[in-house]
Amino acid sequence: MIKPHGSDVLKPLIVDDDKRHAGLMREAQSLPGLLPDSAAAANAVMLGAGYFTPLAGYMNLADAISVAENMQTSSGLFWPVPIVNRSNNIDAIKGAKRIALLDPNVEGSPVLAIQQVDAIEEIPDAQLKLMTEKTFGTLDPAHPGVATFTAAGKYLISGPIEVLNYSYFDQDFPDTFRTAVQIRDEINSRGWNTVVAFQTRNPMHRAHEELCKMASAAVHADGVLIHMLLGKLKKGDIPADVRDAAIRKMVELYFPPNTVMVTGYGFDMLYAGPREAVLHAVFRQNTGCTHLIVGRDHAGVSSFYGPFDAQEIFNTIPEGALLIKIFKADHTAYSKKLNKVVMLRDAPDHTPEDFVNLSGTKVRDMLAAGQPLPQEFARPEVAEILMRYYQAEEAALTG
Repeated sequence: MIKPHGSDVLKPLIVDDDKRHAGLMREAQSLPGLLPDSAAAANAVMLGAGYFTPLAGYMNLADAISVAENMQTSSGLFWPVPIVNRSNNIDAIKGAKRIALLDPNVEGSPVLAIQQVDAIEEIPDAQLKLMTEKTFGTLDPAHPGVATFTAAGKYLISGPIEVLNYSYFDQDFPDTFRTAVQIRDEINSRGWNTVVAFQTRNPMHRAHEELCKMASAAVHADGVLIHMLLGKLKKGDIPADVRDAAIRKMVELYFPPNTVMVTGYGFDMLYAGPREAVLHAVFRQNTGCTHLIVGRDHAGVSSFYGPFDAQEIFNTIPEGALLIKIFKADHTAYSKKLNKVVMLRDAPDHTPEDFVNLSGTKVRDMLAAGQPLPQEFARPEVAEILMRYYQAEEAALTG
């Protein structure tokens, strides 16, 4: 099986030894507490689950700047985005050597992790601006990732962590949330060697379904990992439980048995386009996948990135920095000429009128009105799940 990133073995930071866990929970009661933002809490979950192997915790300022500028830490580890814990209020933790990280996403803010404090550094405005622009490619506050990153706090708290739980993810999504360790184990138990990963924060329509099948056939894969983001999204994105139900229905009805794993991971969407695409590749390598599908505007938002920027960034990565391979996909749509889903680059003789294409707004409007989507665009069983969601949303809005 493909090796984890930067290590011979996965390095999950979850504390699964009962005695050690109980001791840390007792210690946490006497430690100063810090309530991080949702992004830092999601970083802790990813570190705990082994997805961010080989990192041992949150980066210091030098590493965060080096990663933003050069996609590598000060020690030379290839890494695409800063993994940080930031706050605007450090009064409670000044001088502390160890702190309890509290969960901002669970009622009562229980202890999420224990962090060793190696340093608390104030981020100069110029360096925060540099990190933001290098990571997101823009400083525009209308970019949701920029807005979140800018507001995260001027103090950076670095150091290794021991993670005590997976926040709300394993409770809210018990059938879907999986750690990198669990995914590796299941890939191994299924006897898969070549595995294609498909990243999604949205429901999957016909084009996405066929793209997974195209990529799988092209690389002679044993299976596909459909890996959905379960964390915080921007306003208007479809909730994880609805996506989960729609994707599972599609896989159940339209993929051969034992060819797809439907799983999810606990992370907040960055909307960082090219840089986030590389991060997706890093942690899919950690799950044991050999290939990652990167499509048009992968991990993008609005018009902040070019359609193929997330593919082109992989041409700039040093040779050997990643073991996982990228399947570069074009936009896919149903061809009325050929009566099947195709990638646009494979249909140069087509005009826009030859494809079944619906805007996101049109899809939402049709579903909210109870109108069926064209079967060439979406499987009817999937559309029905989405229709129920949008009709409920519409009813709530109209009172």
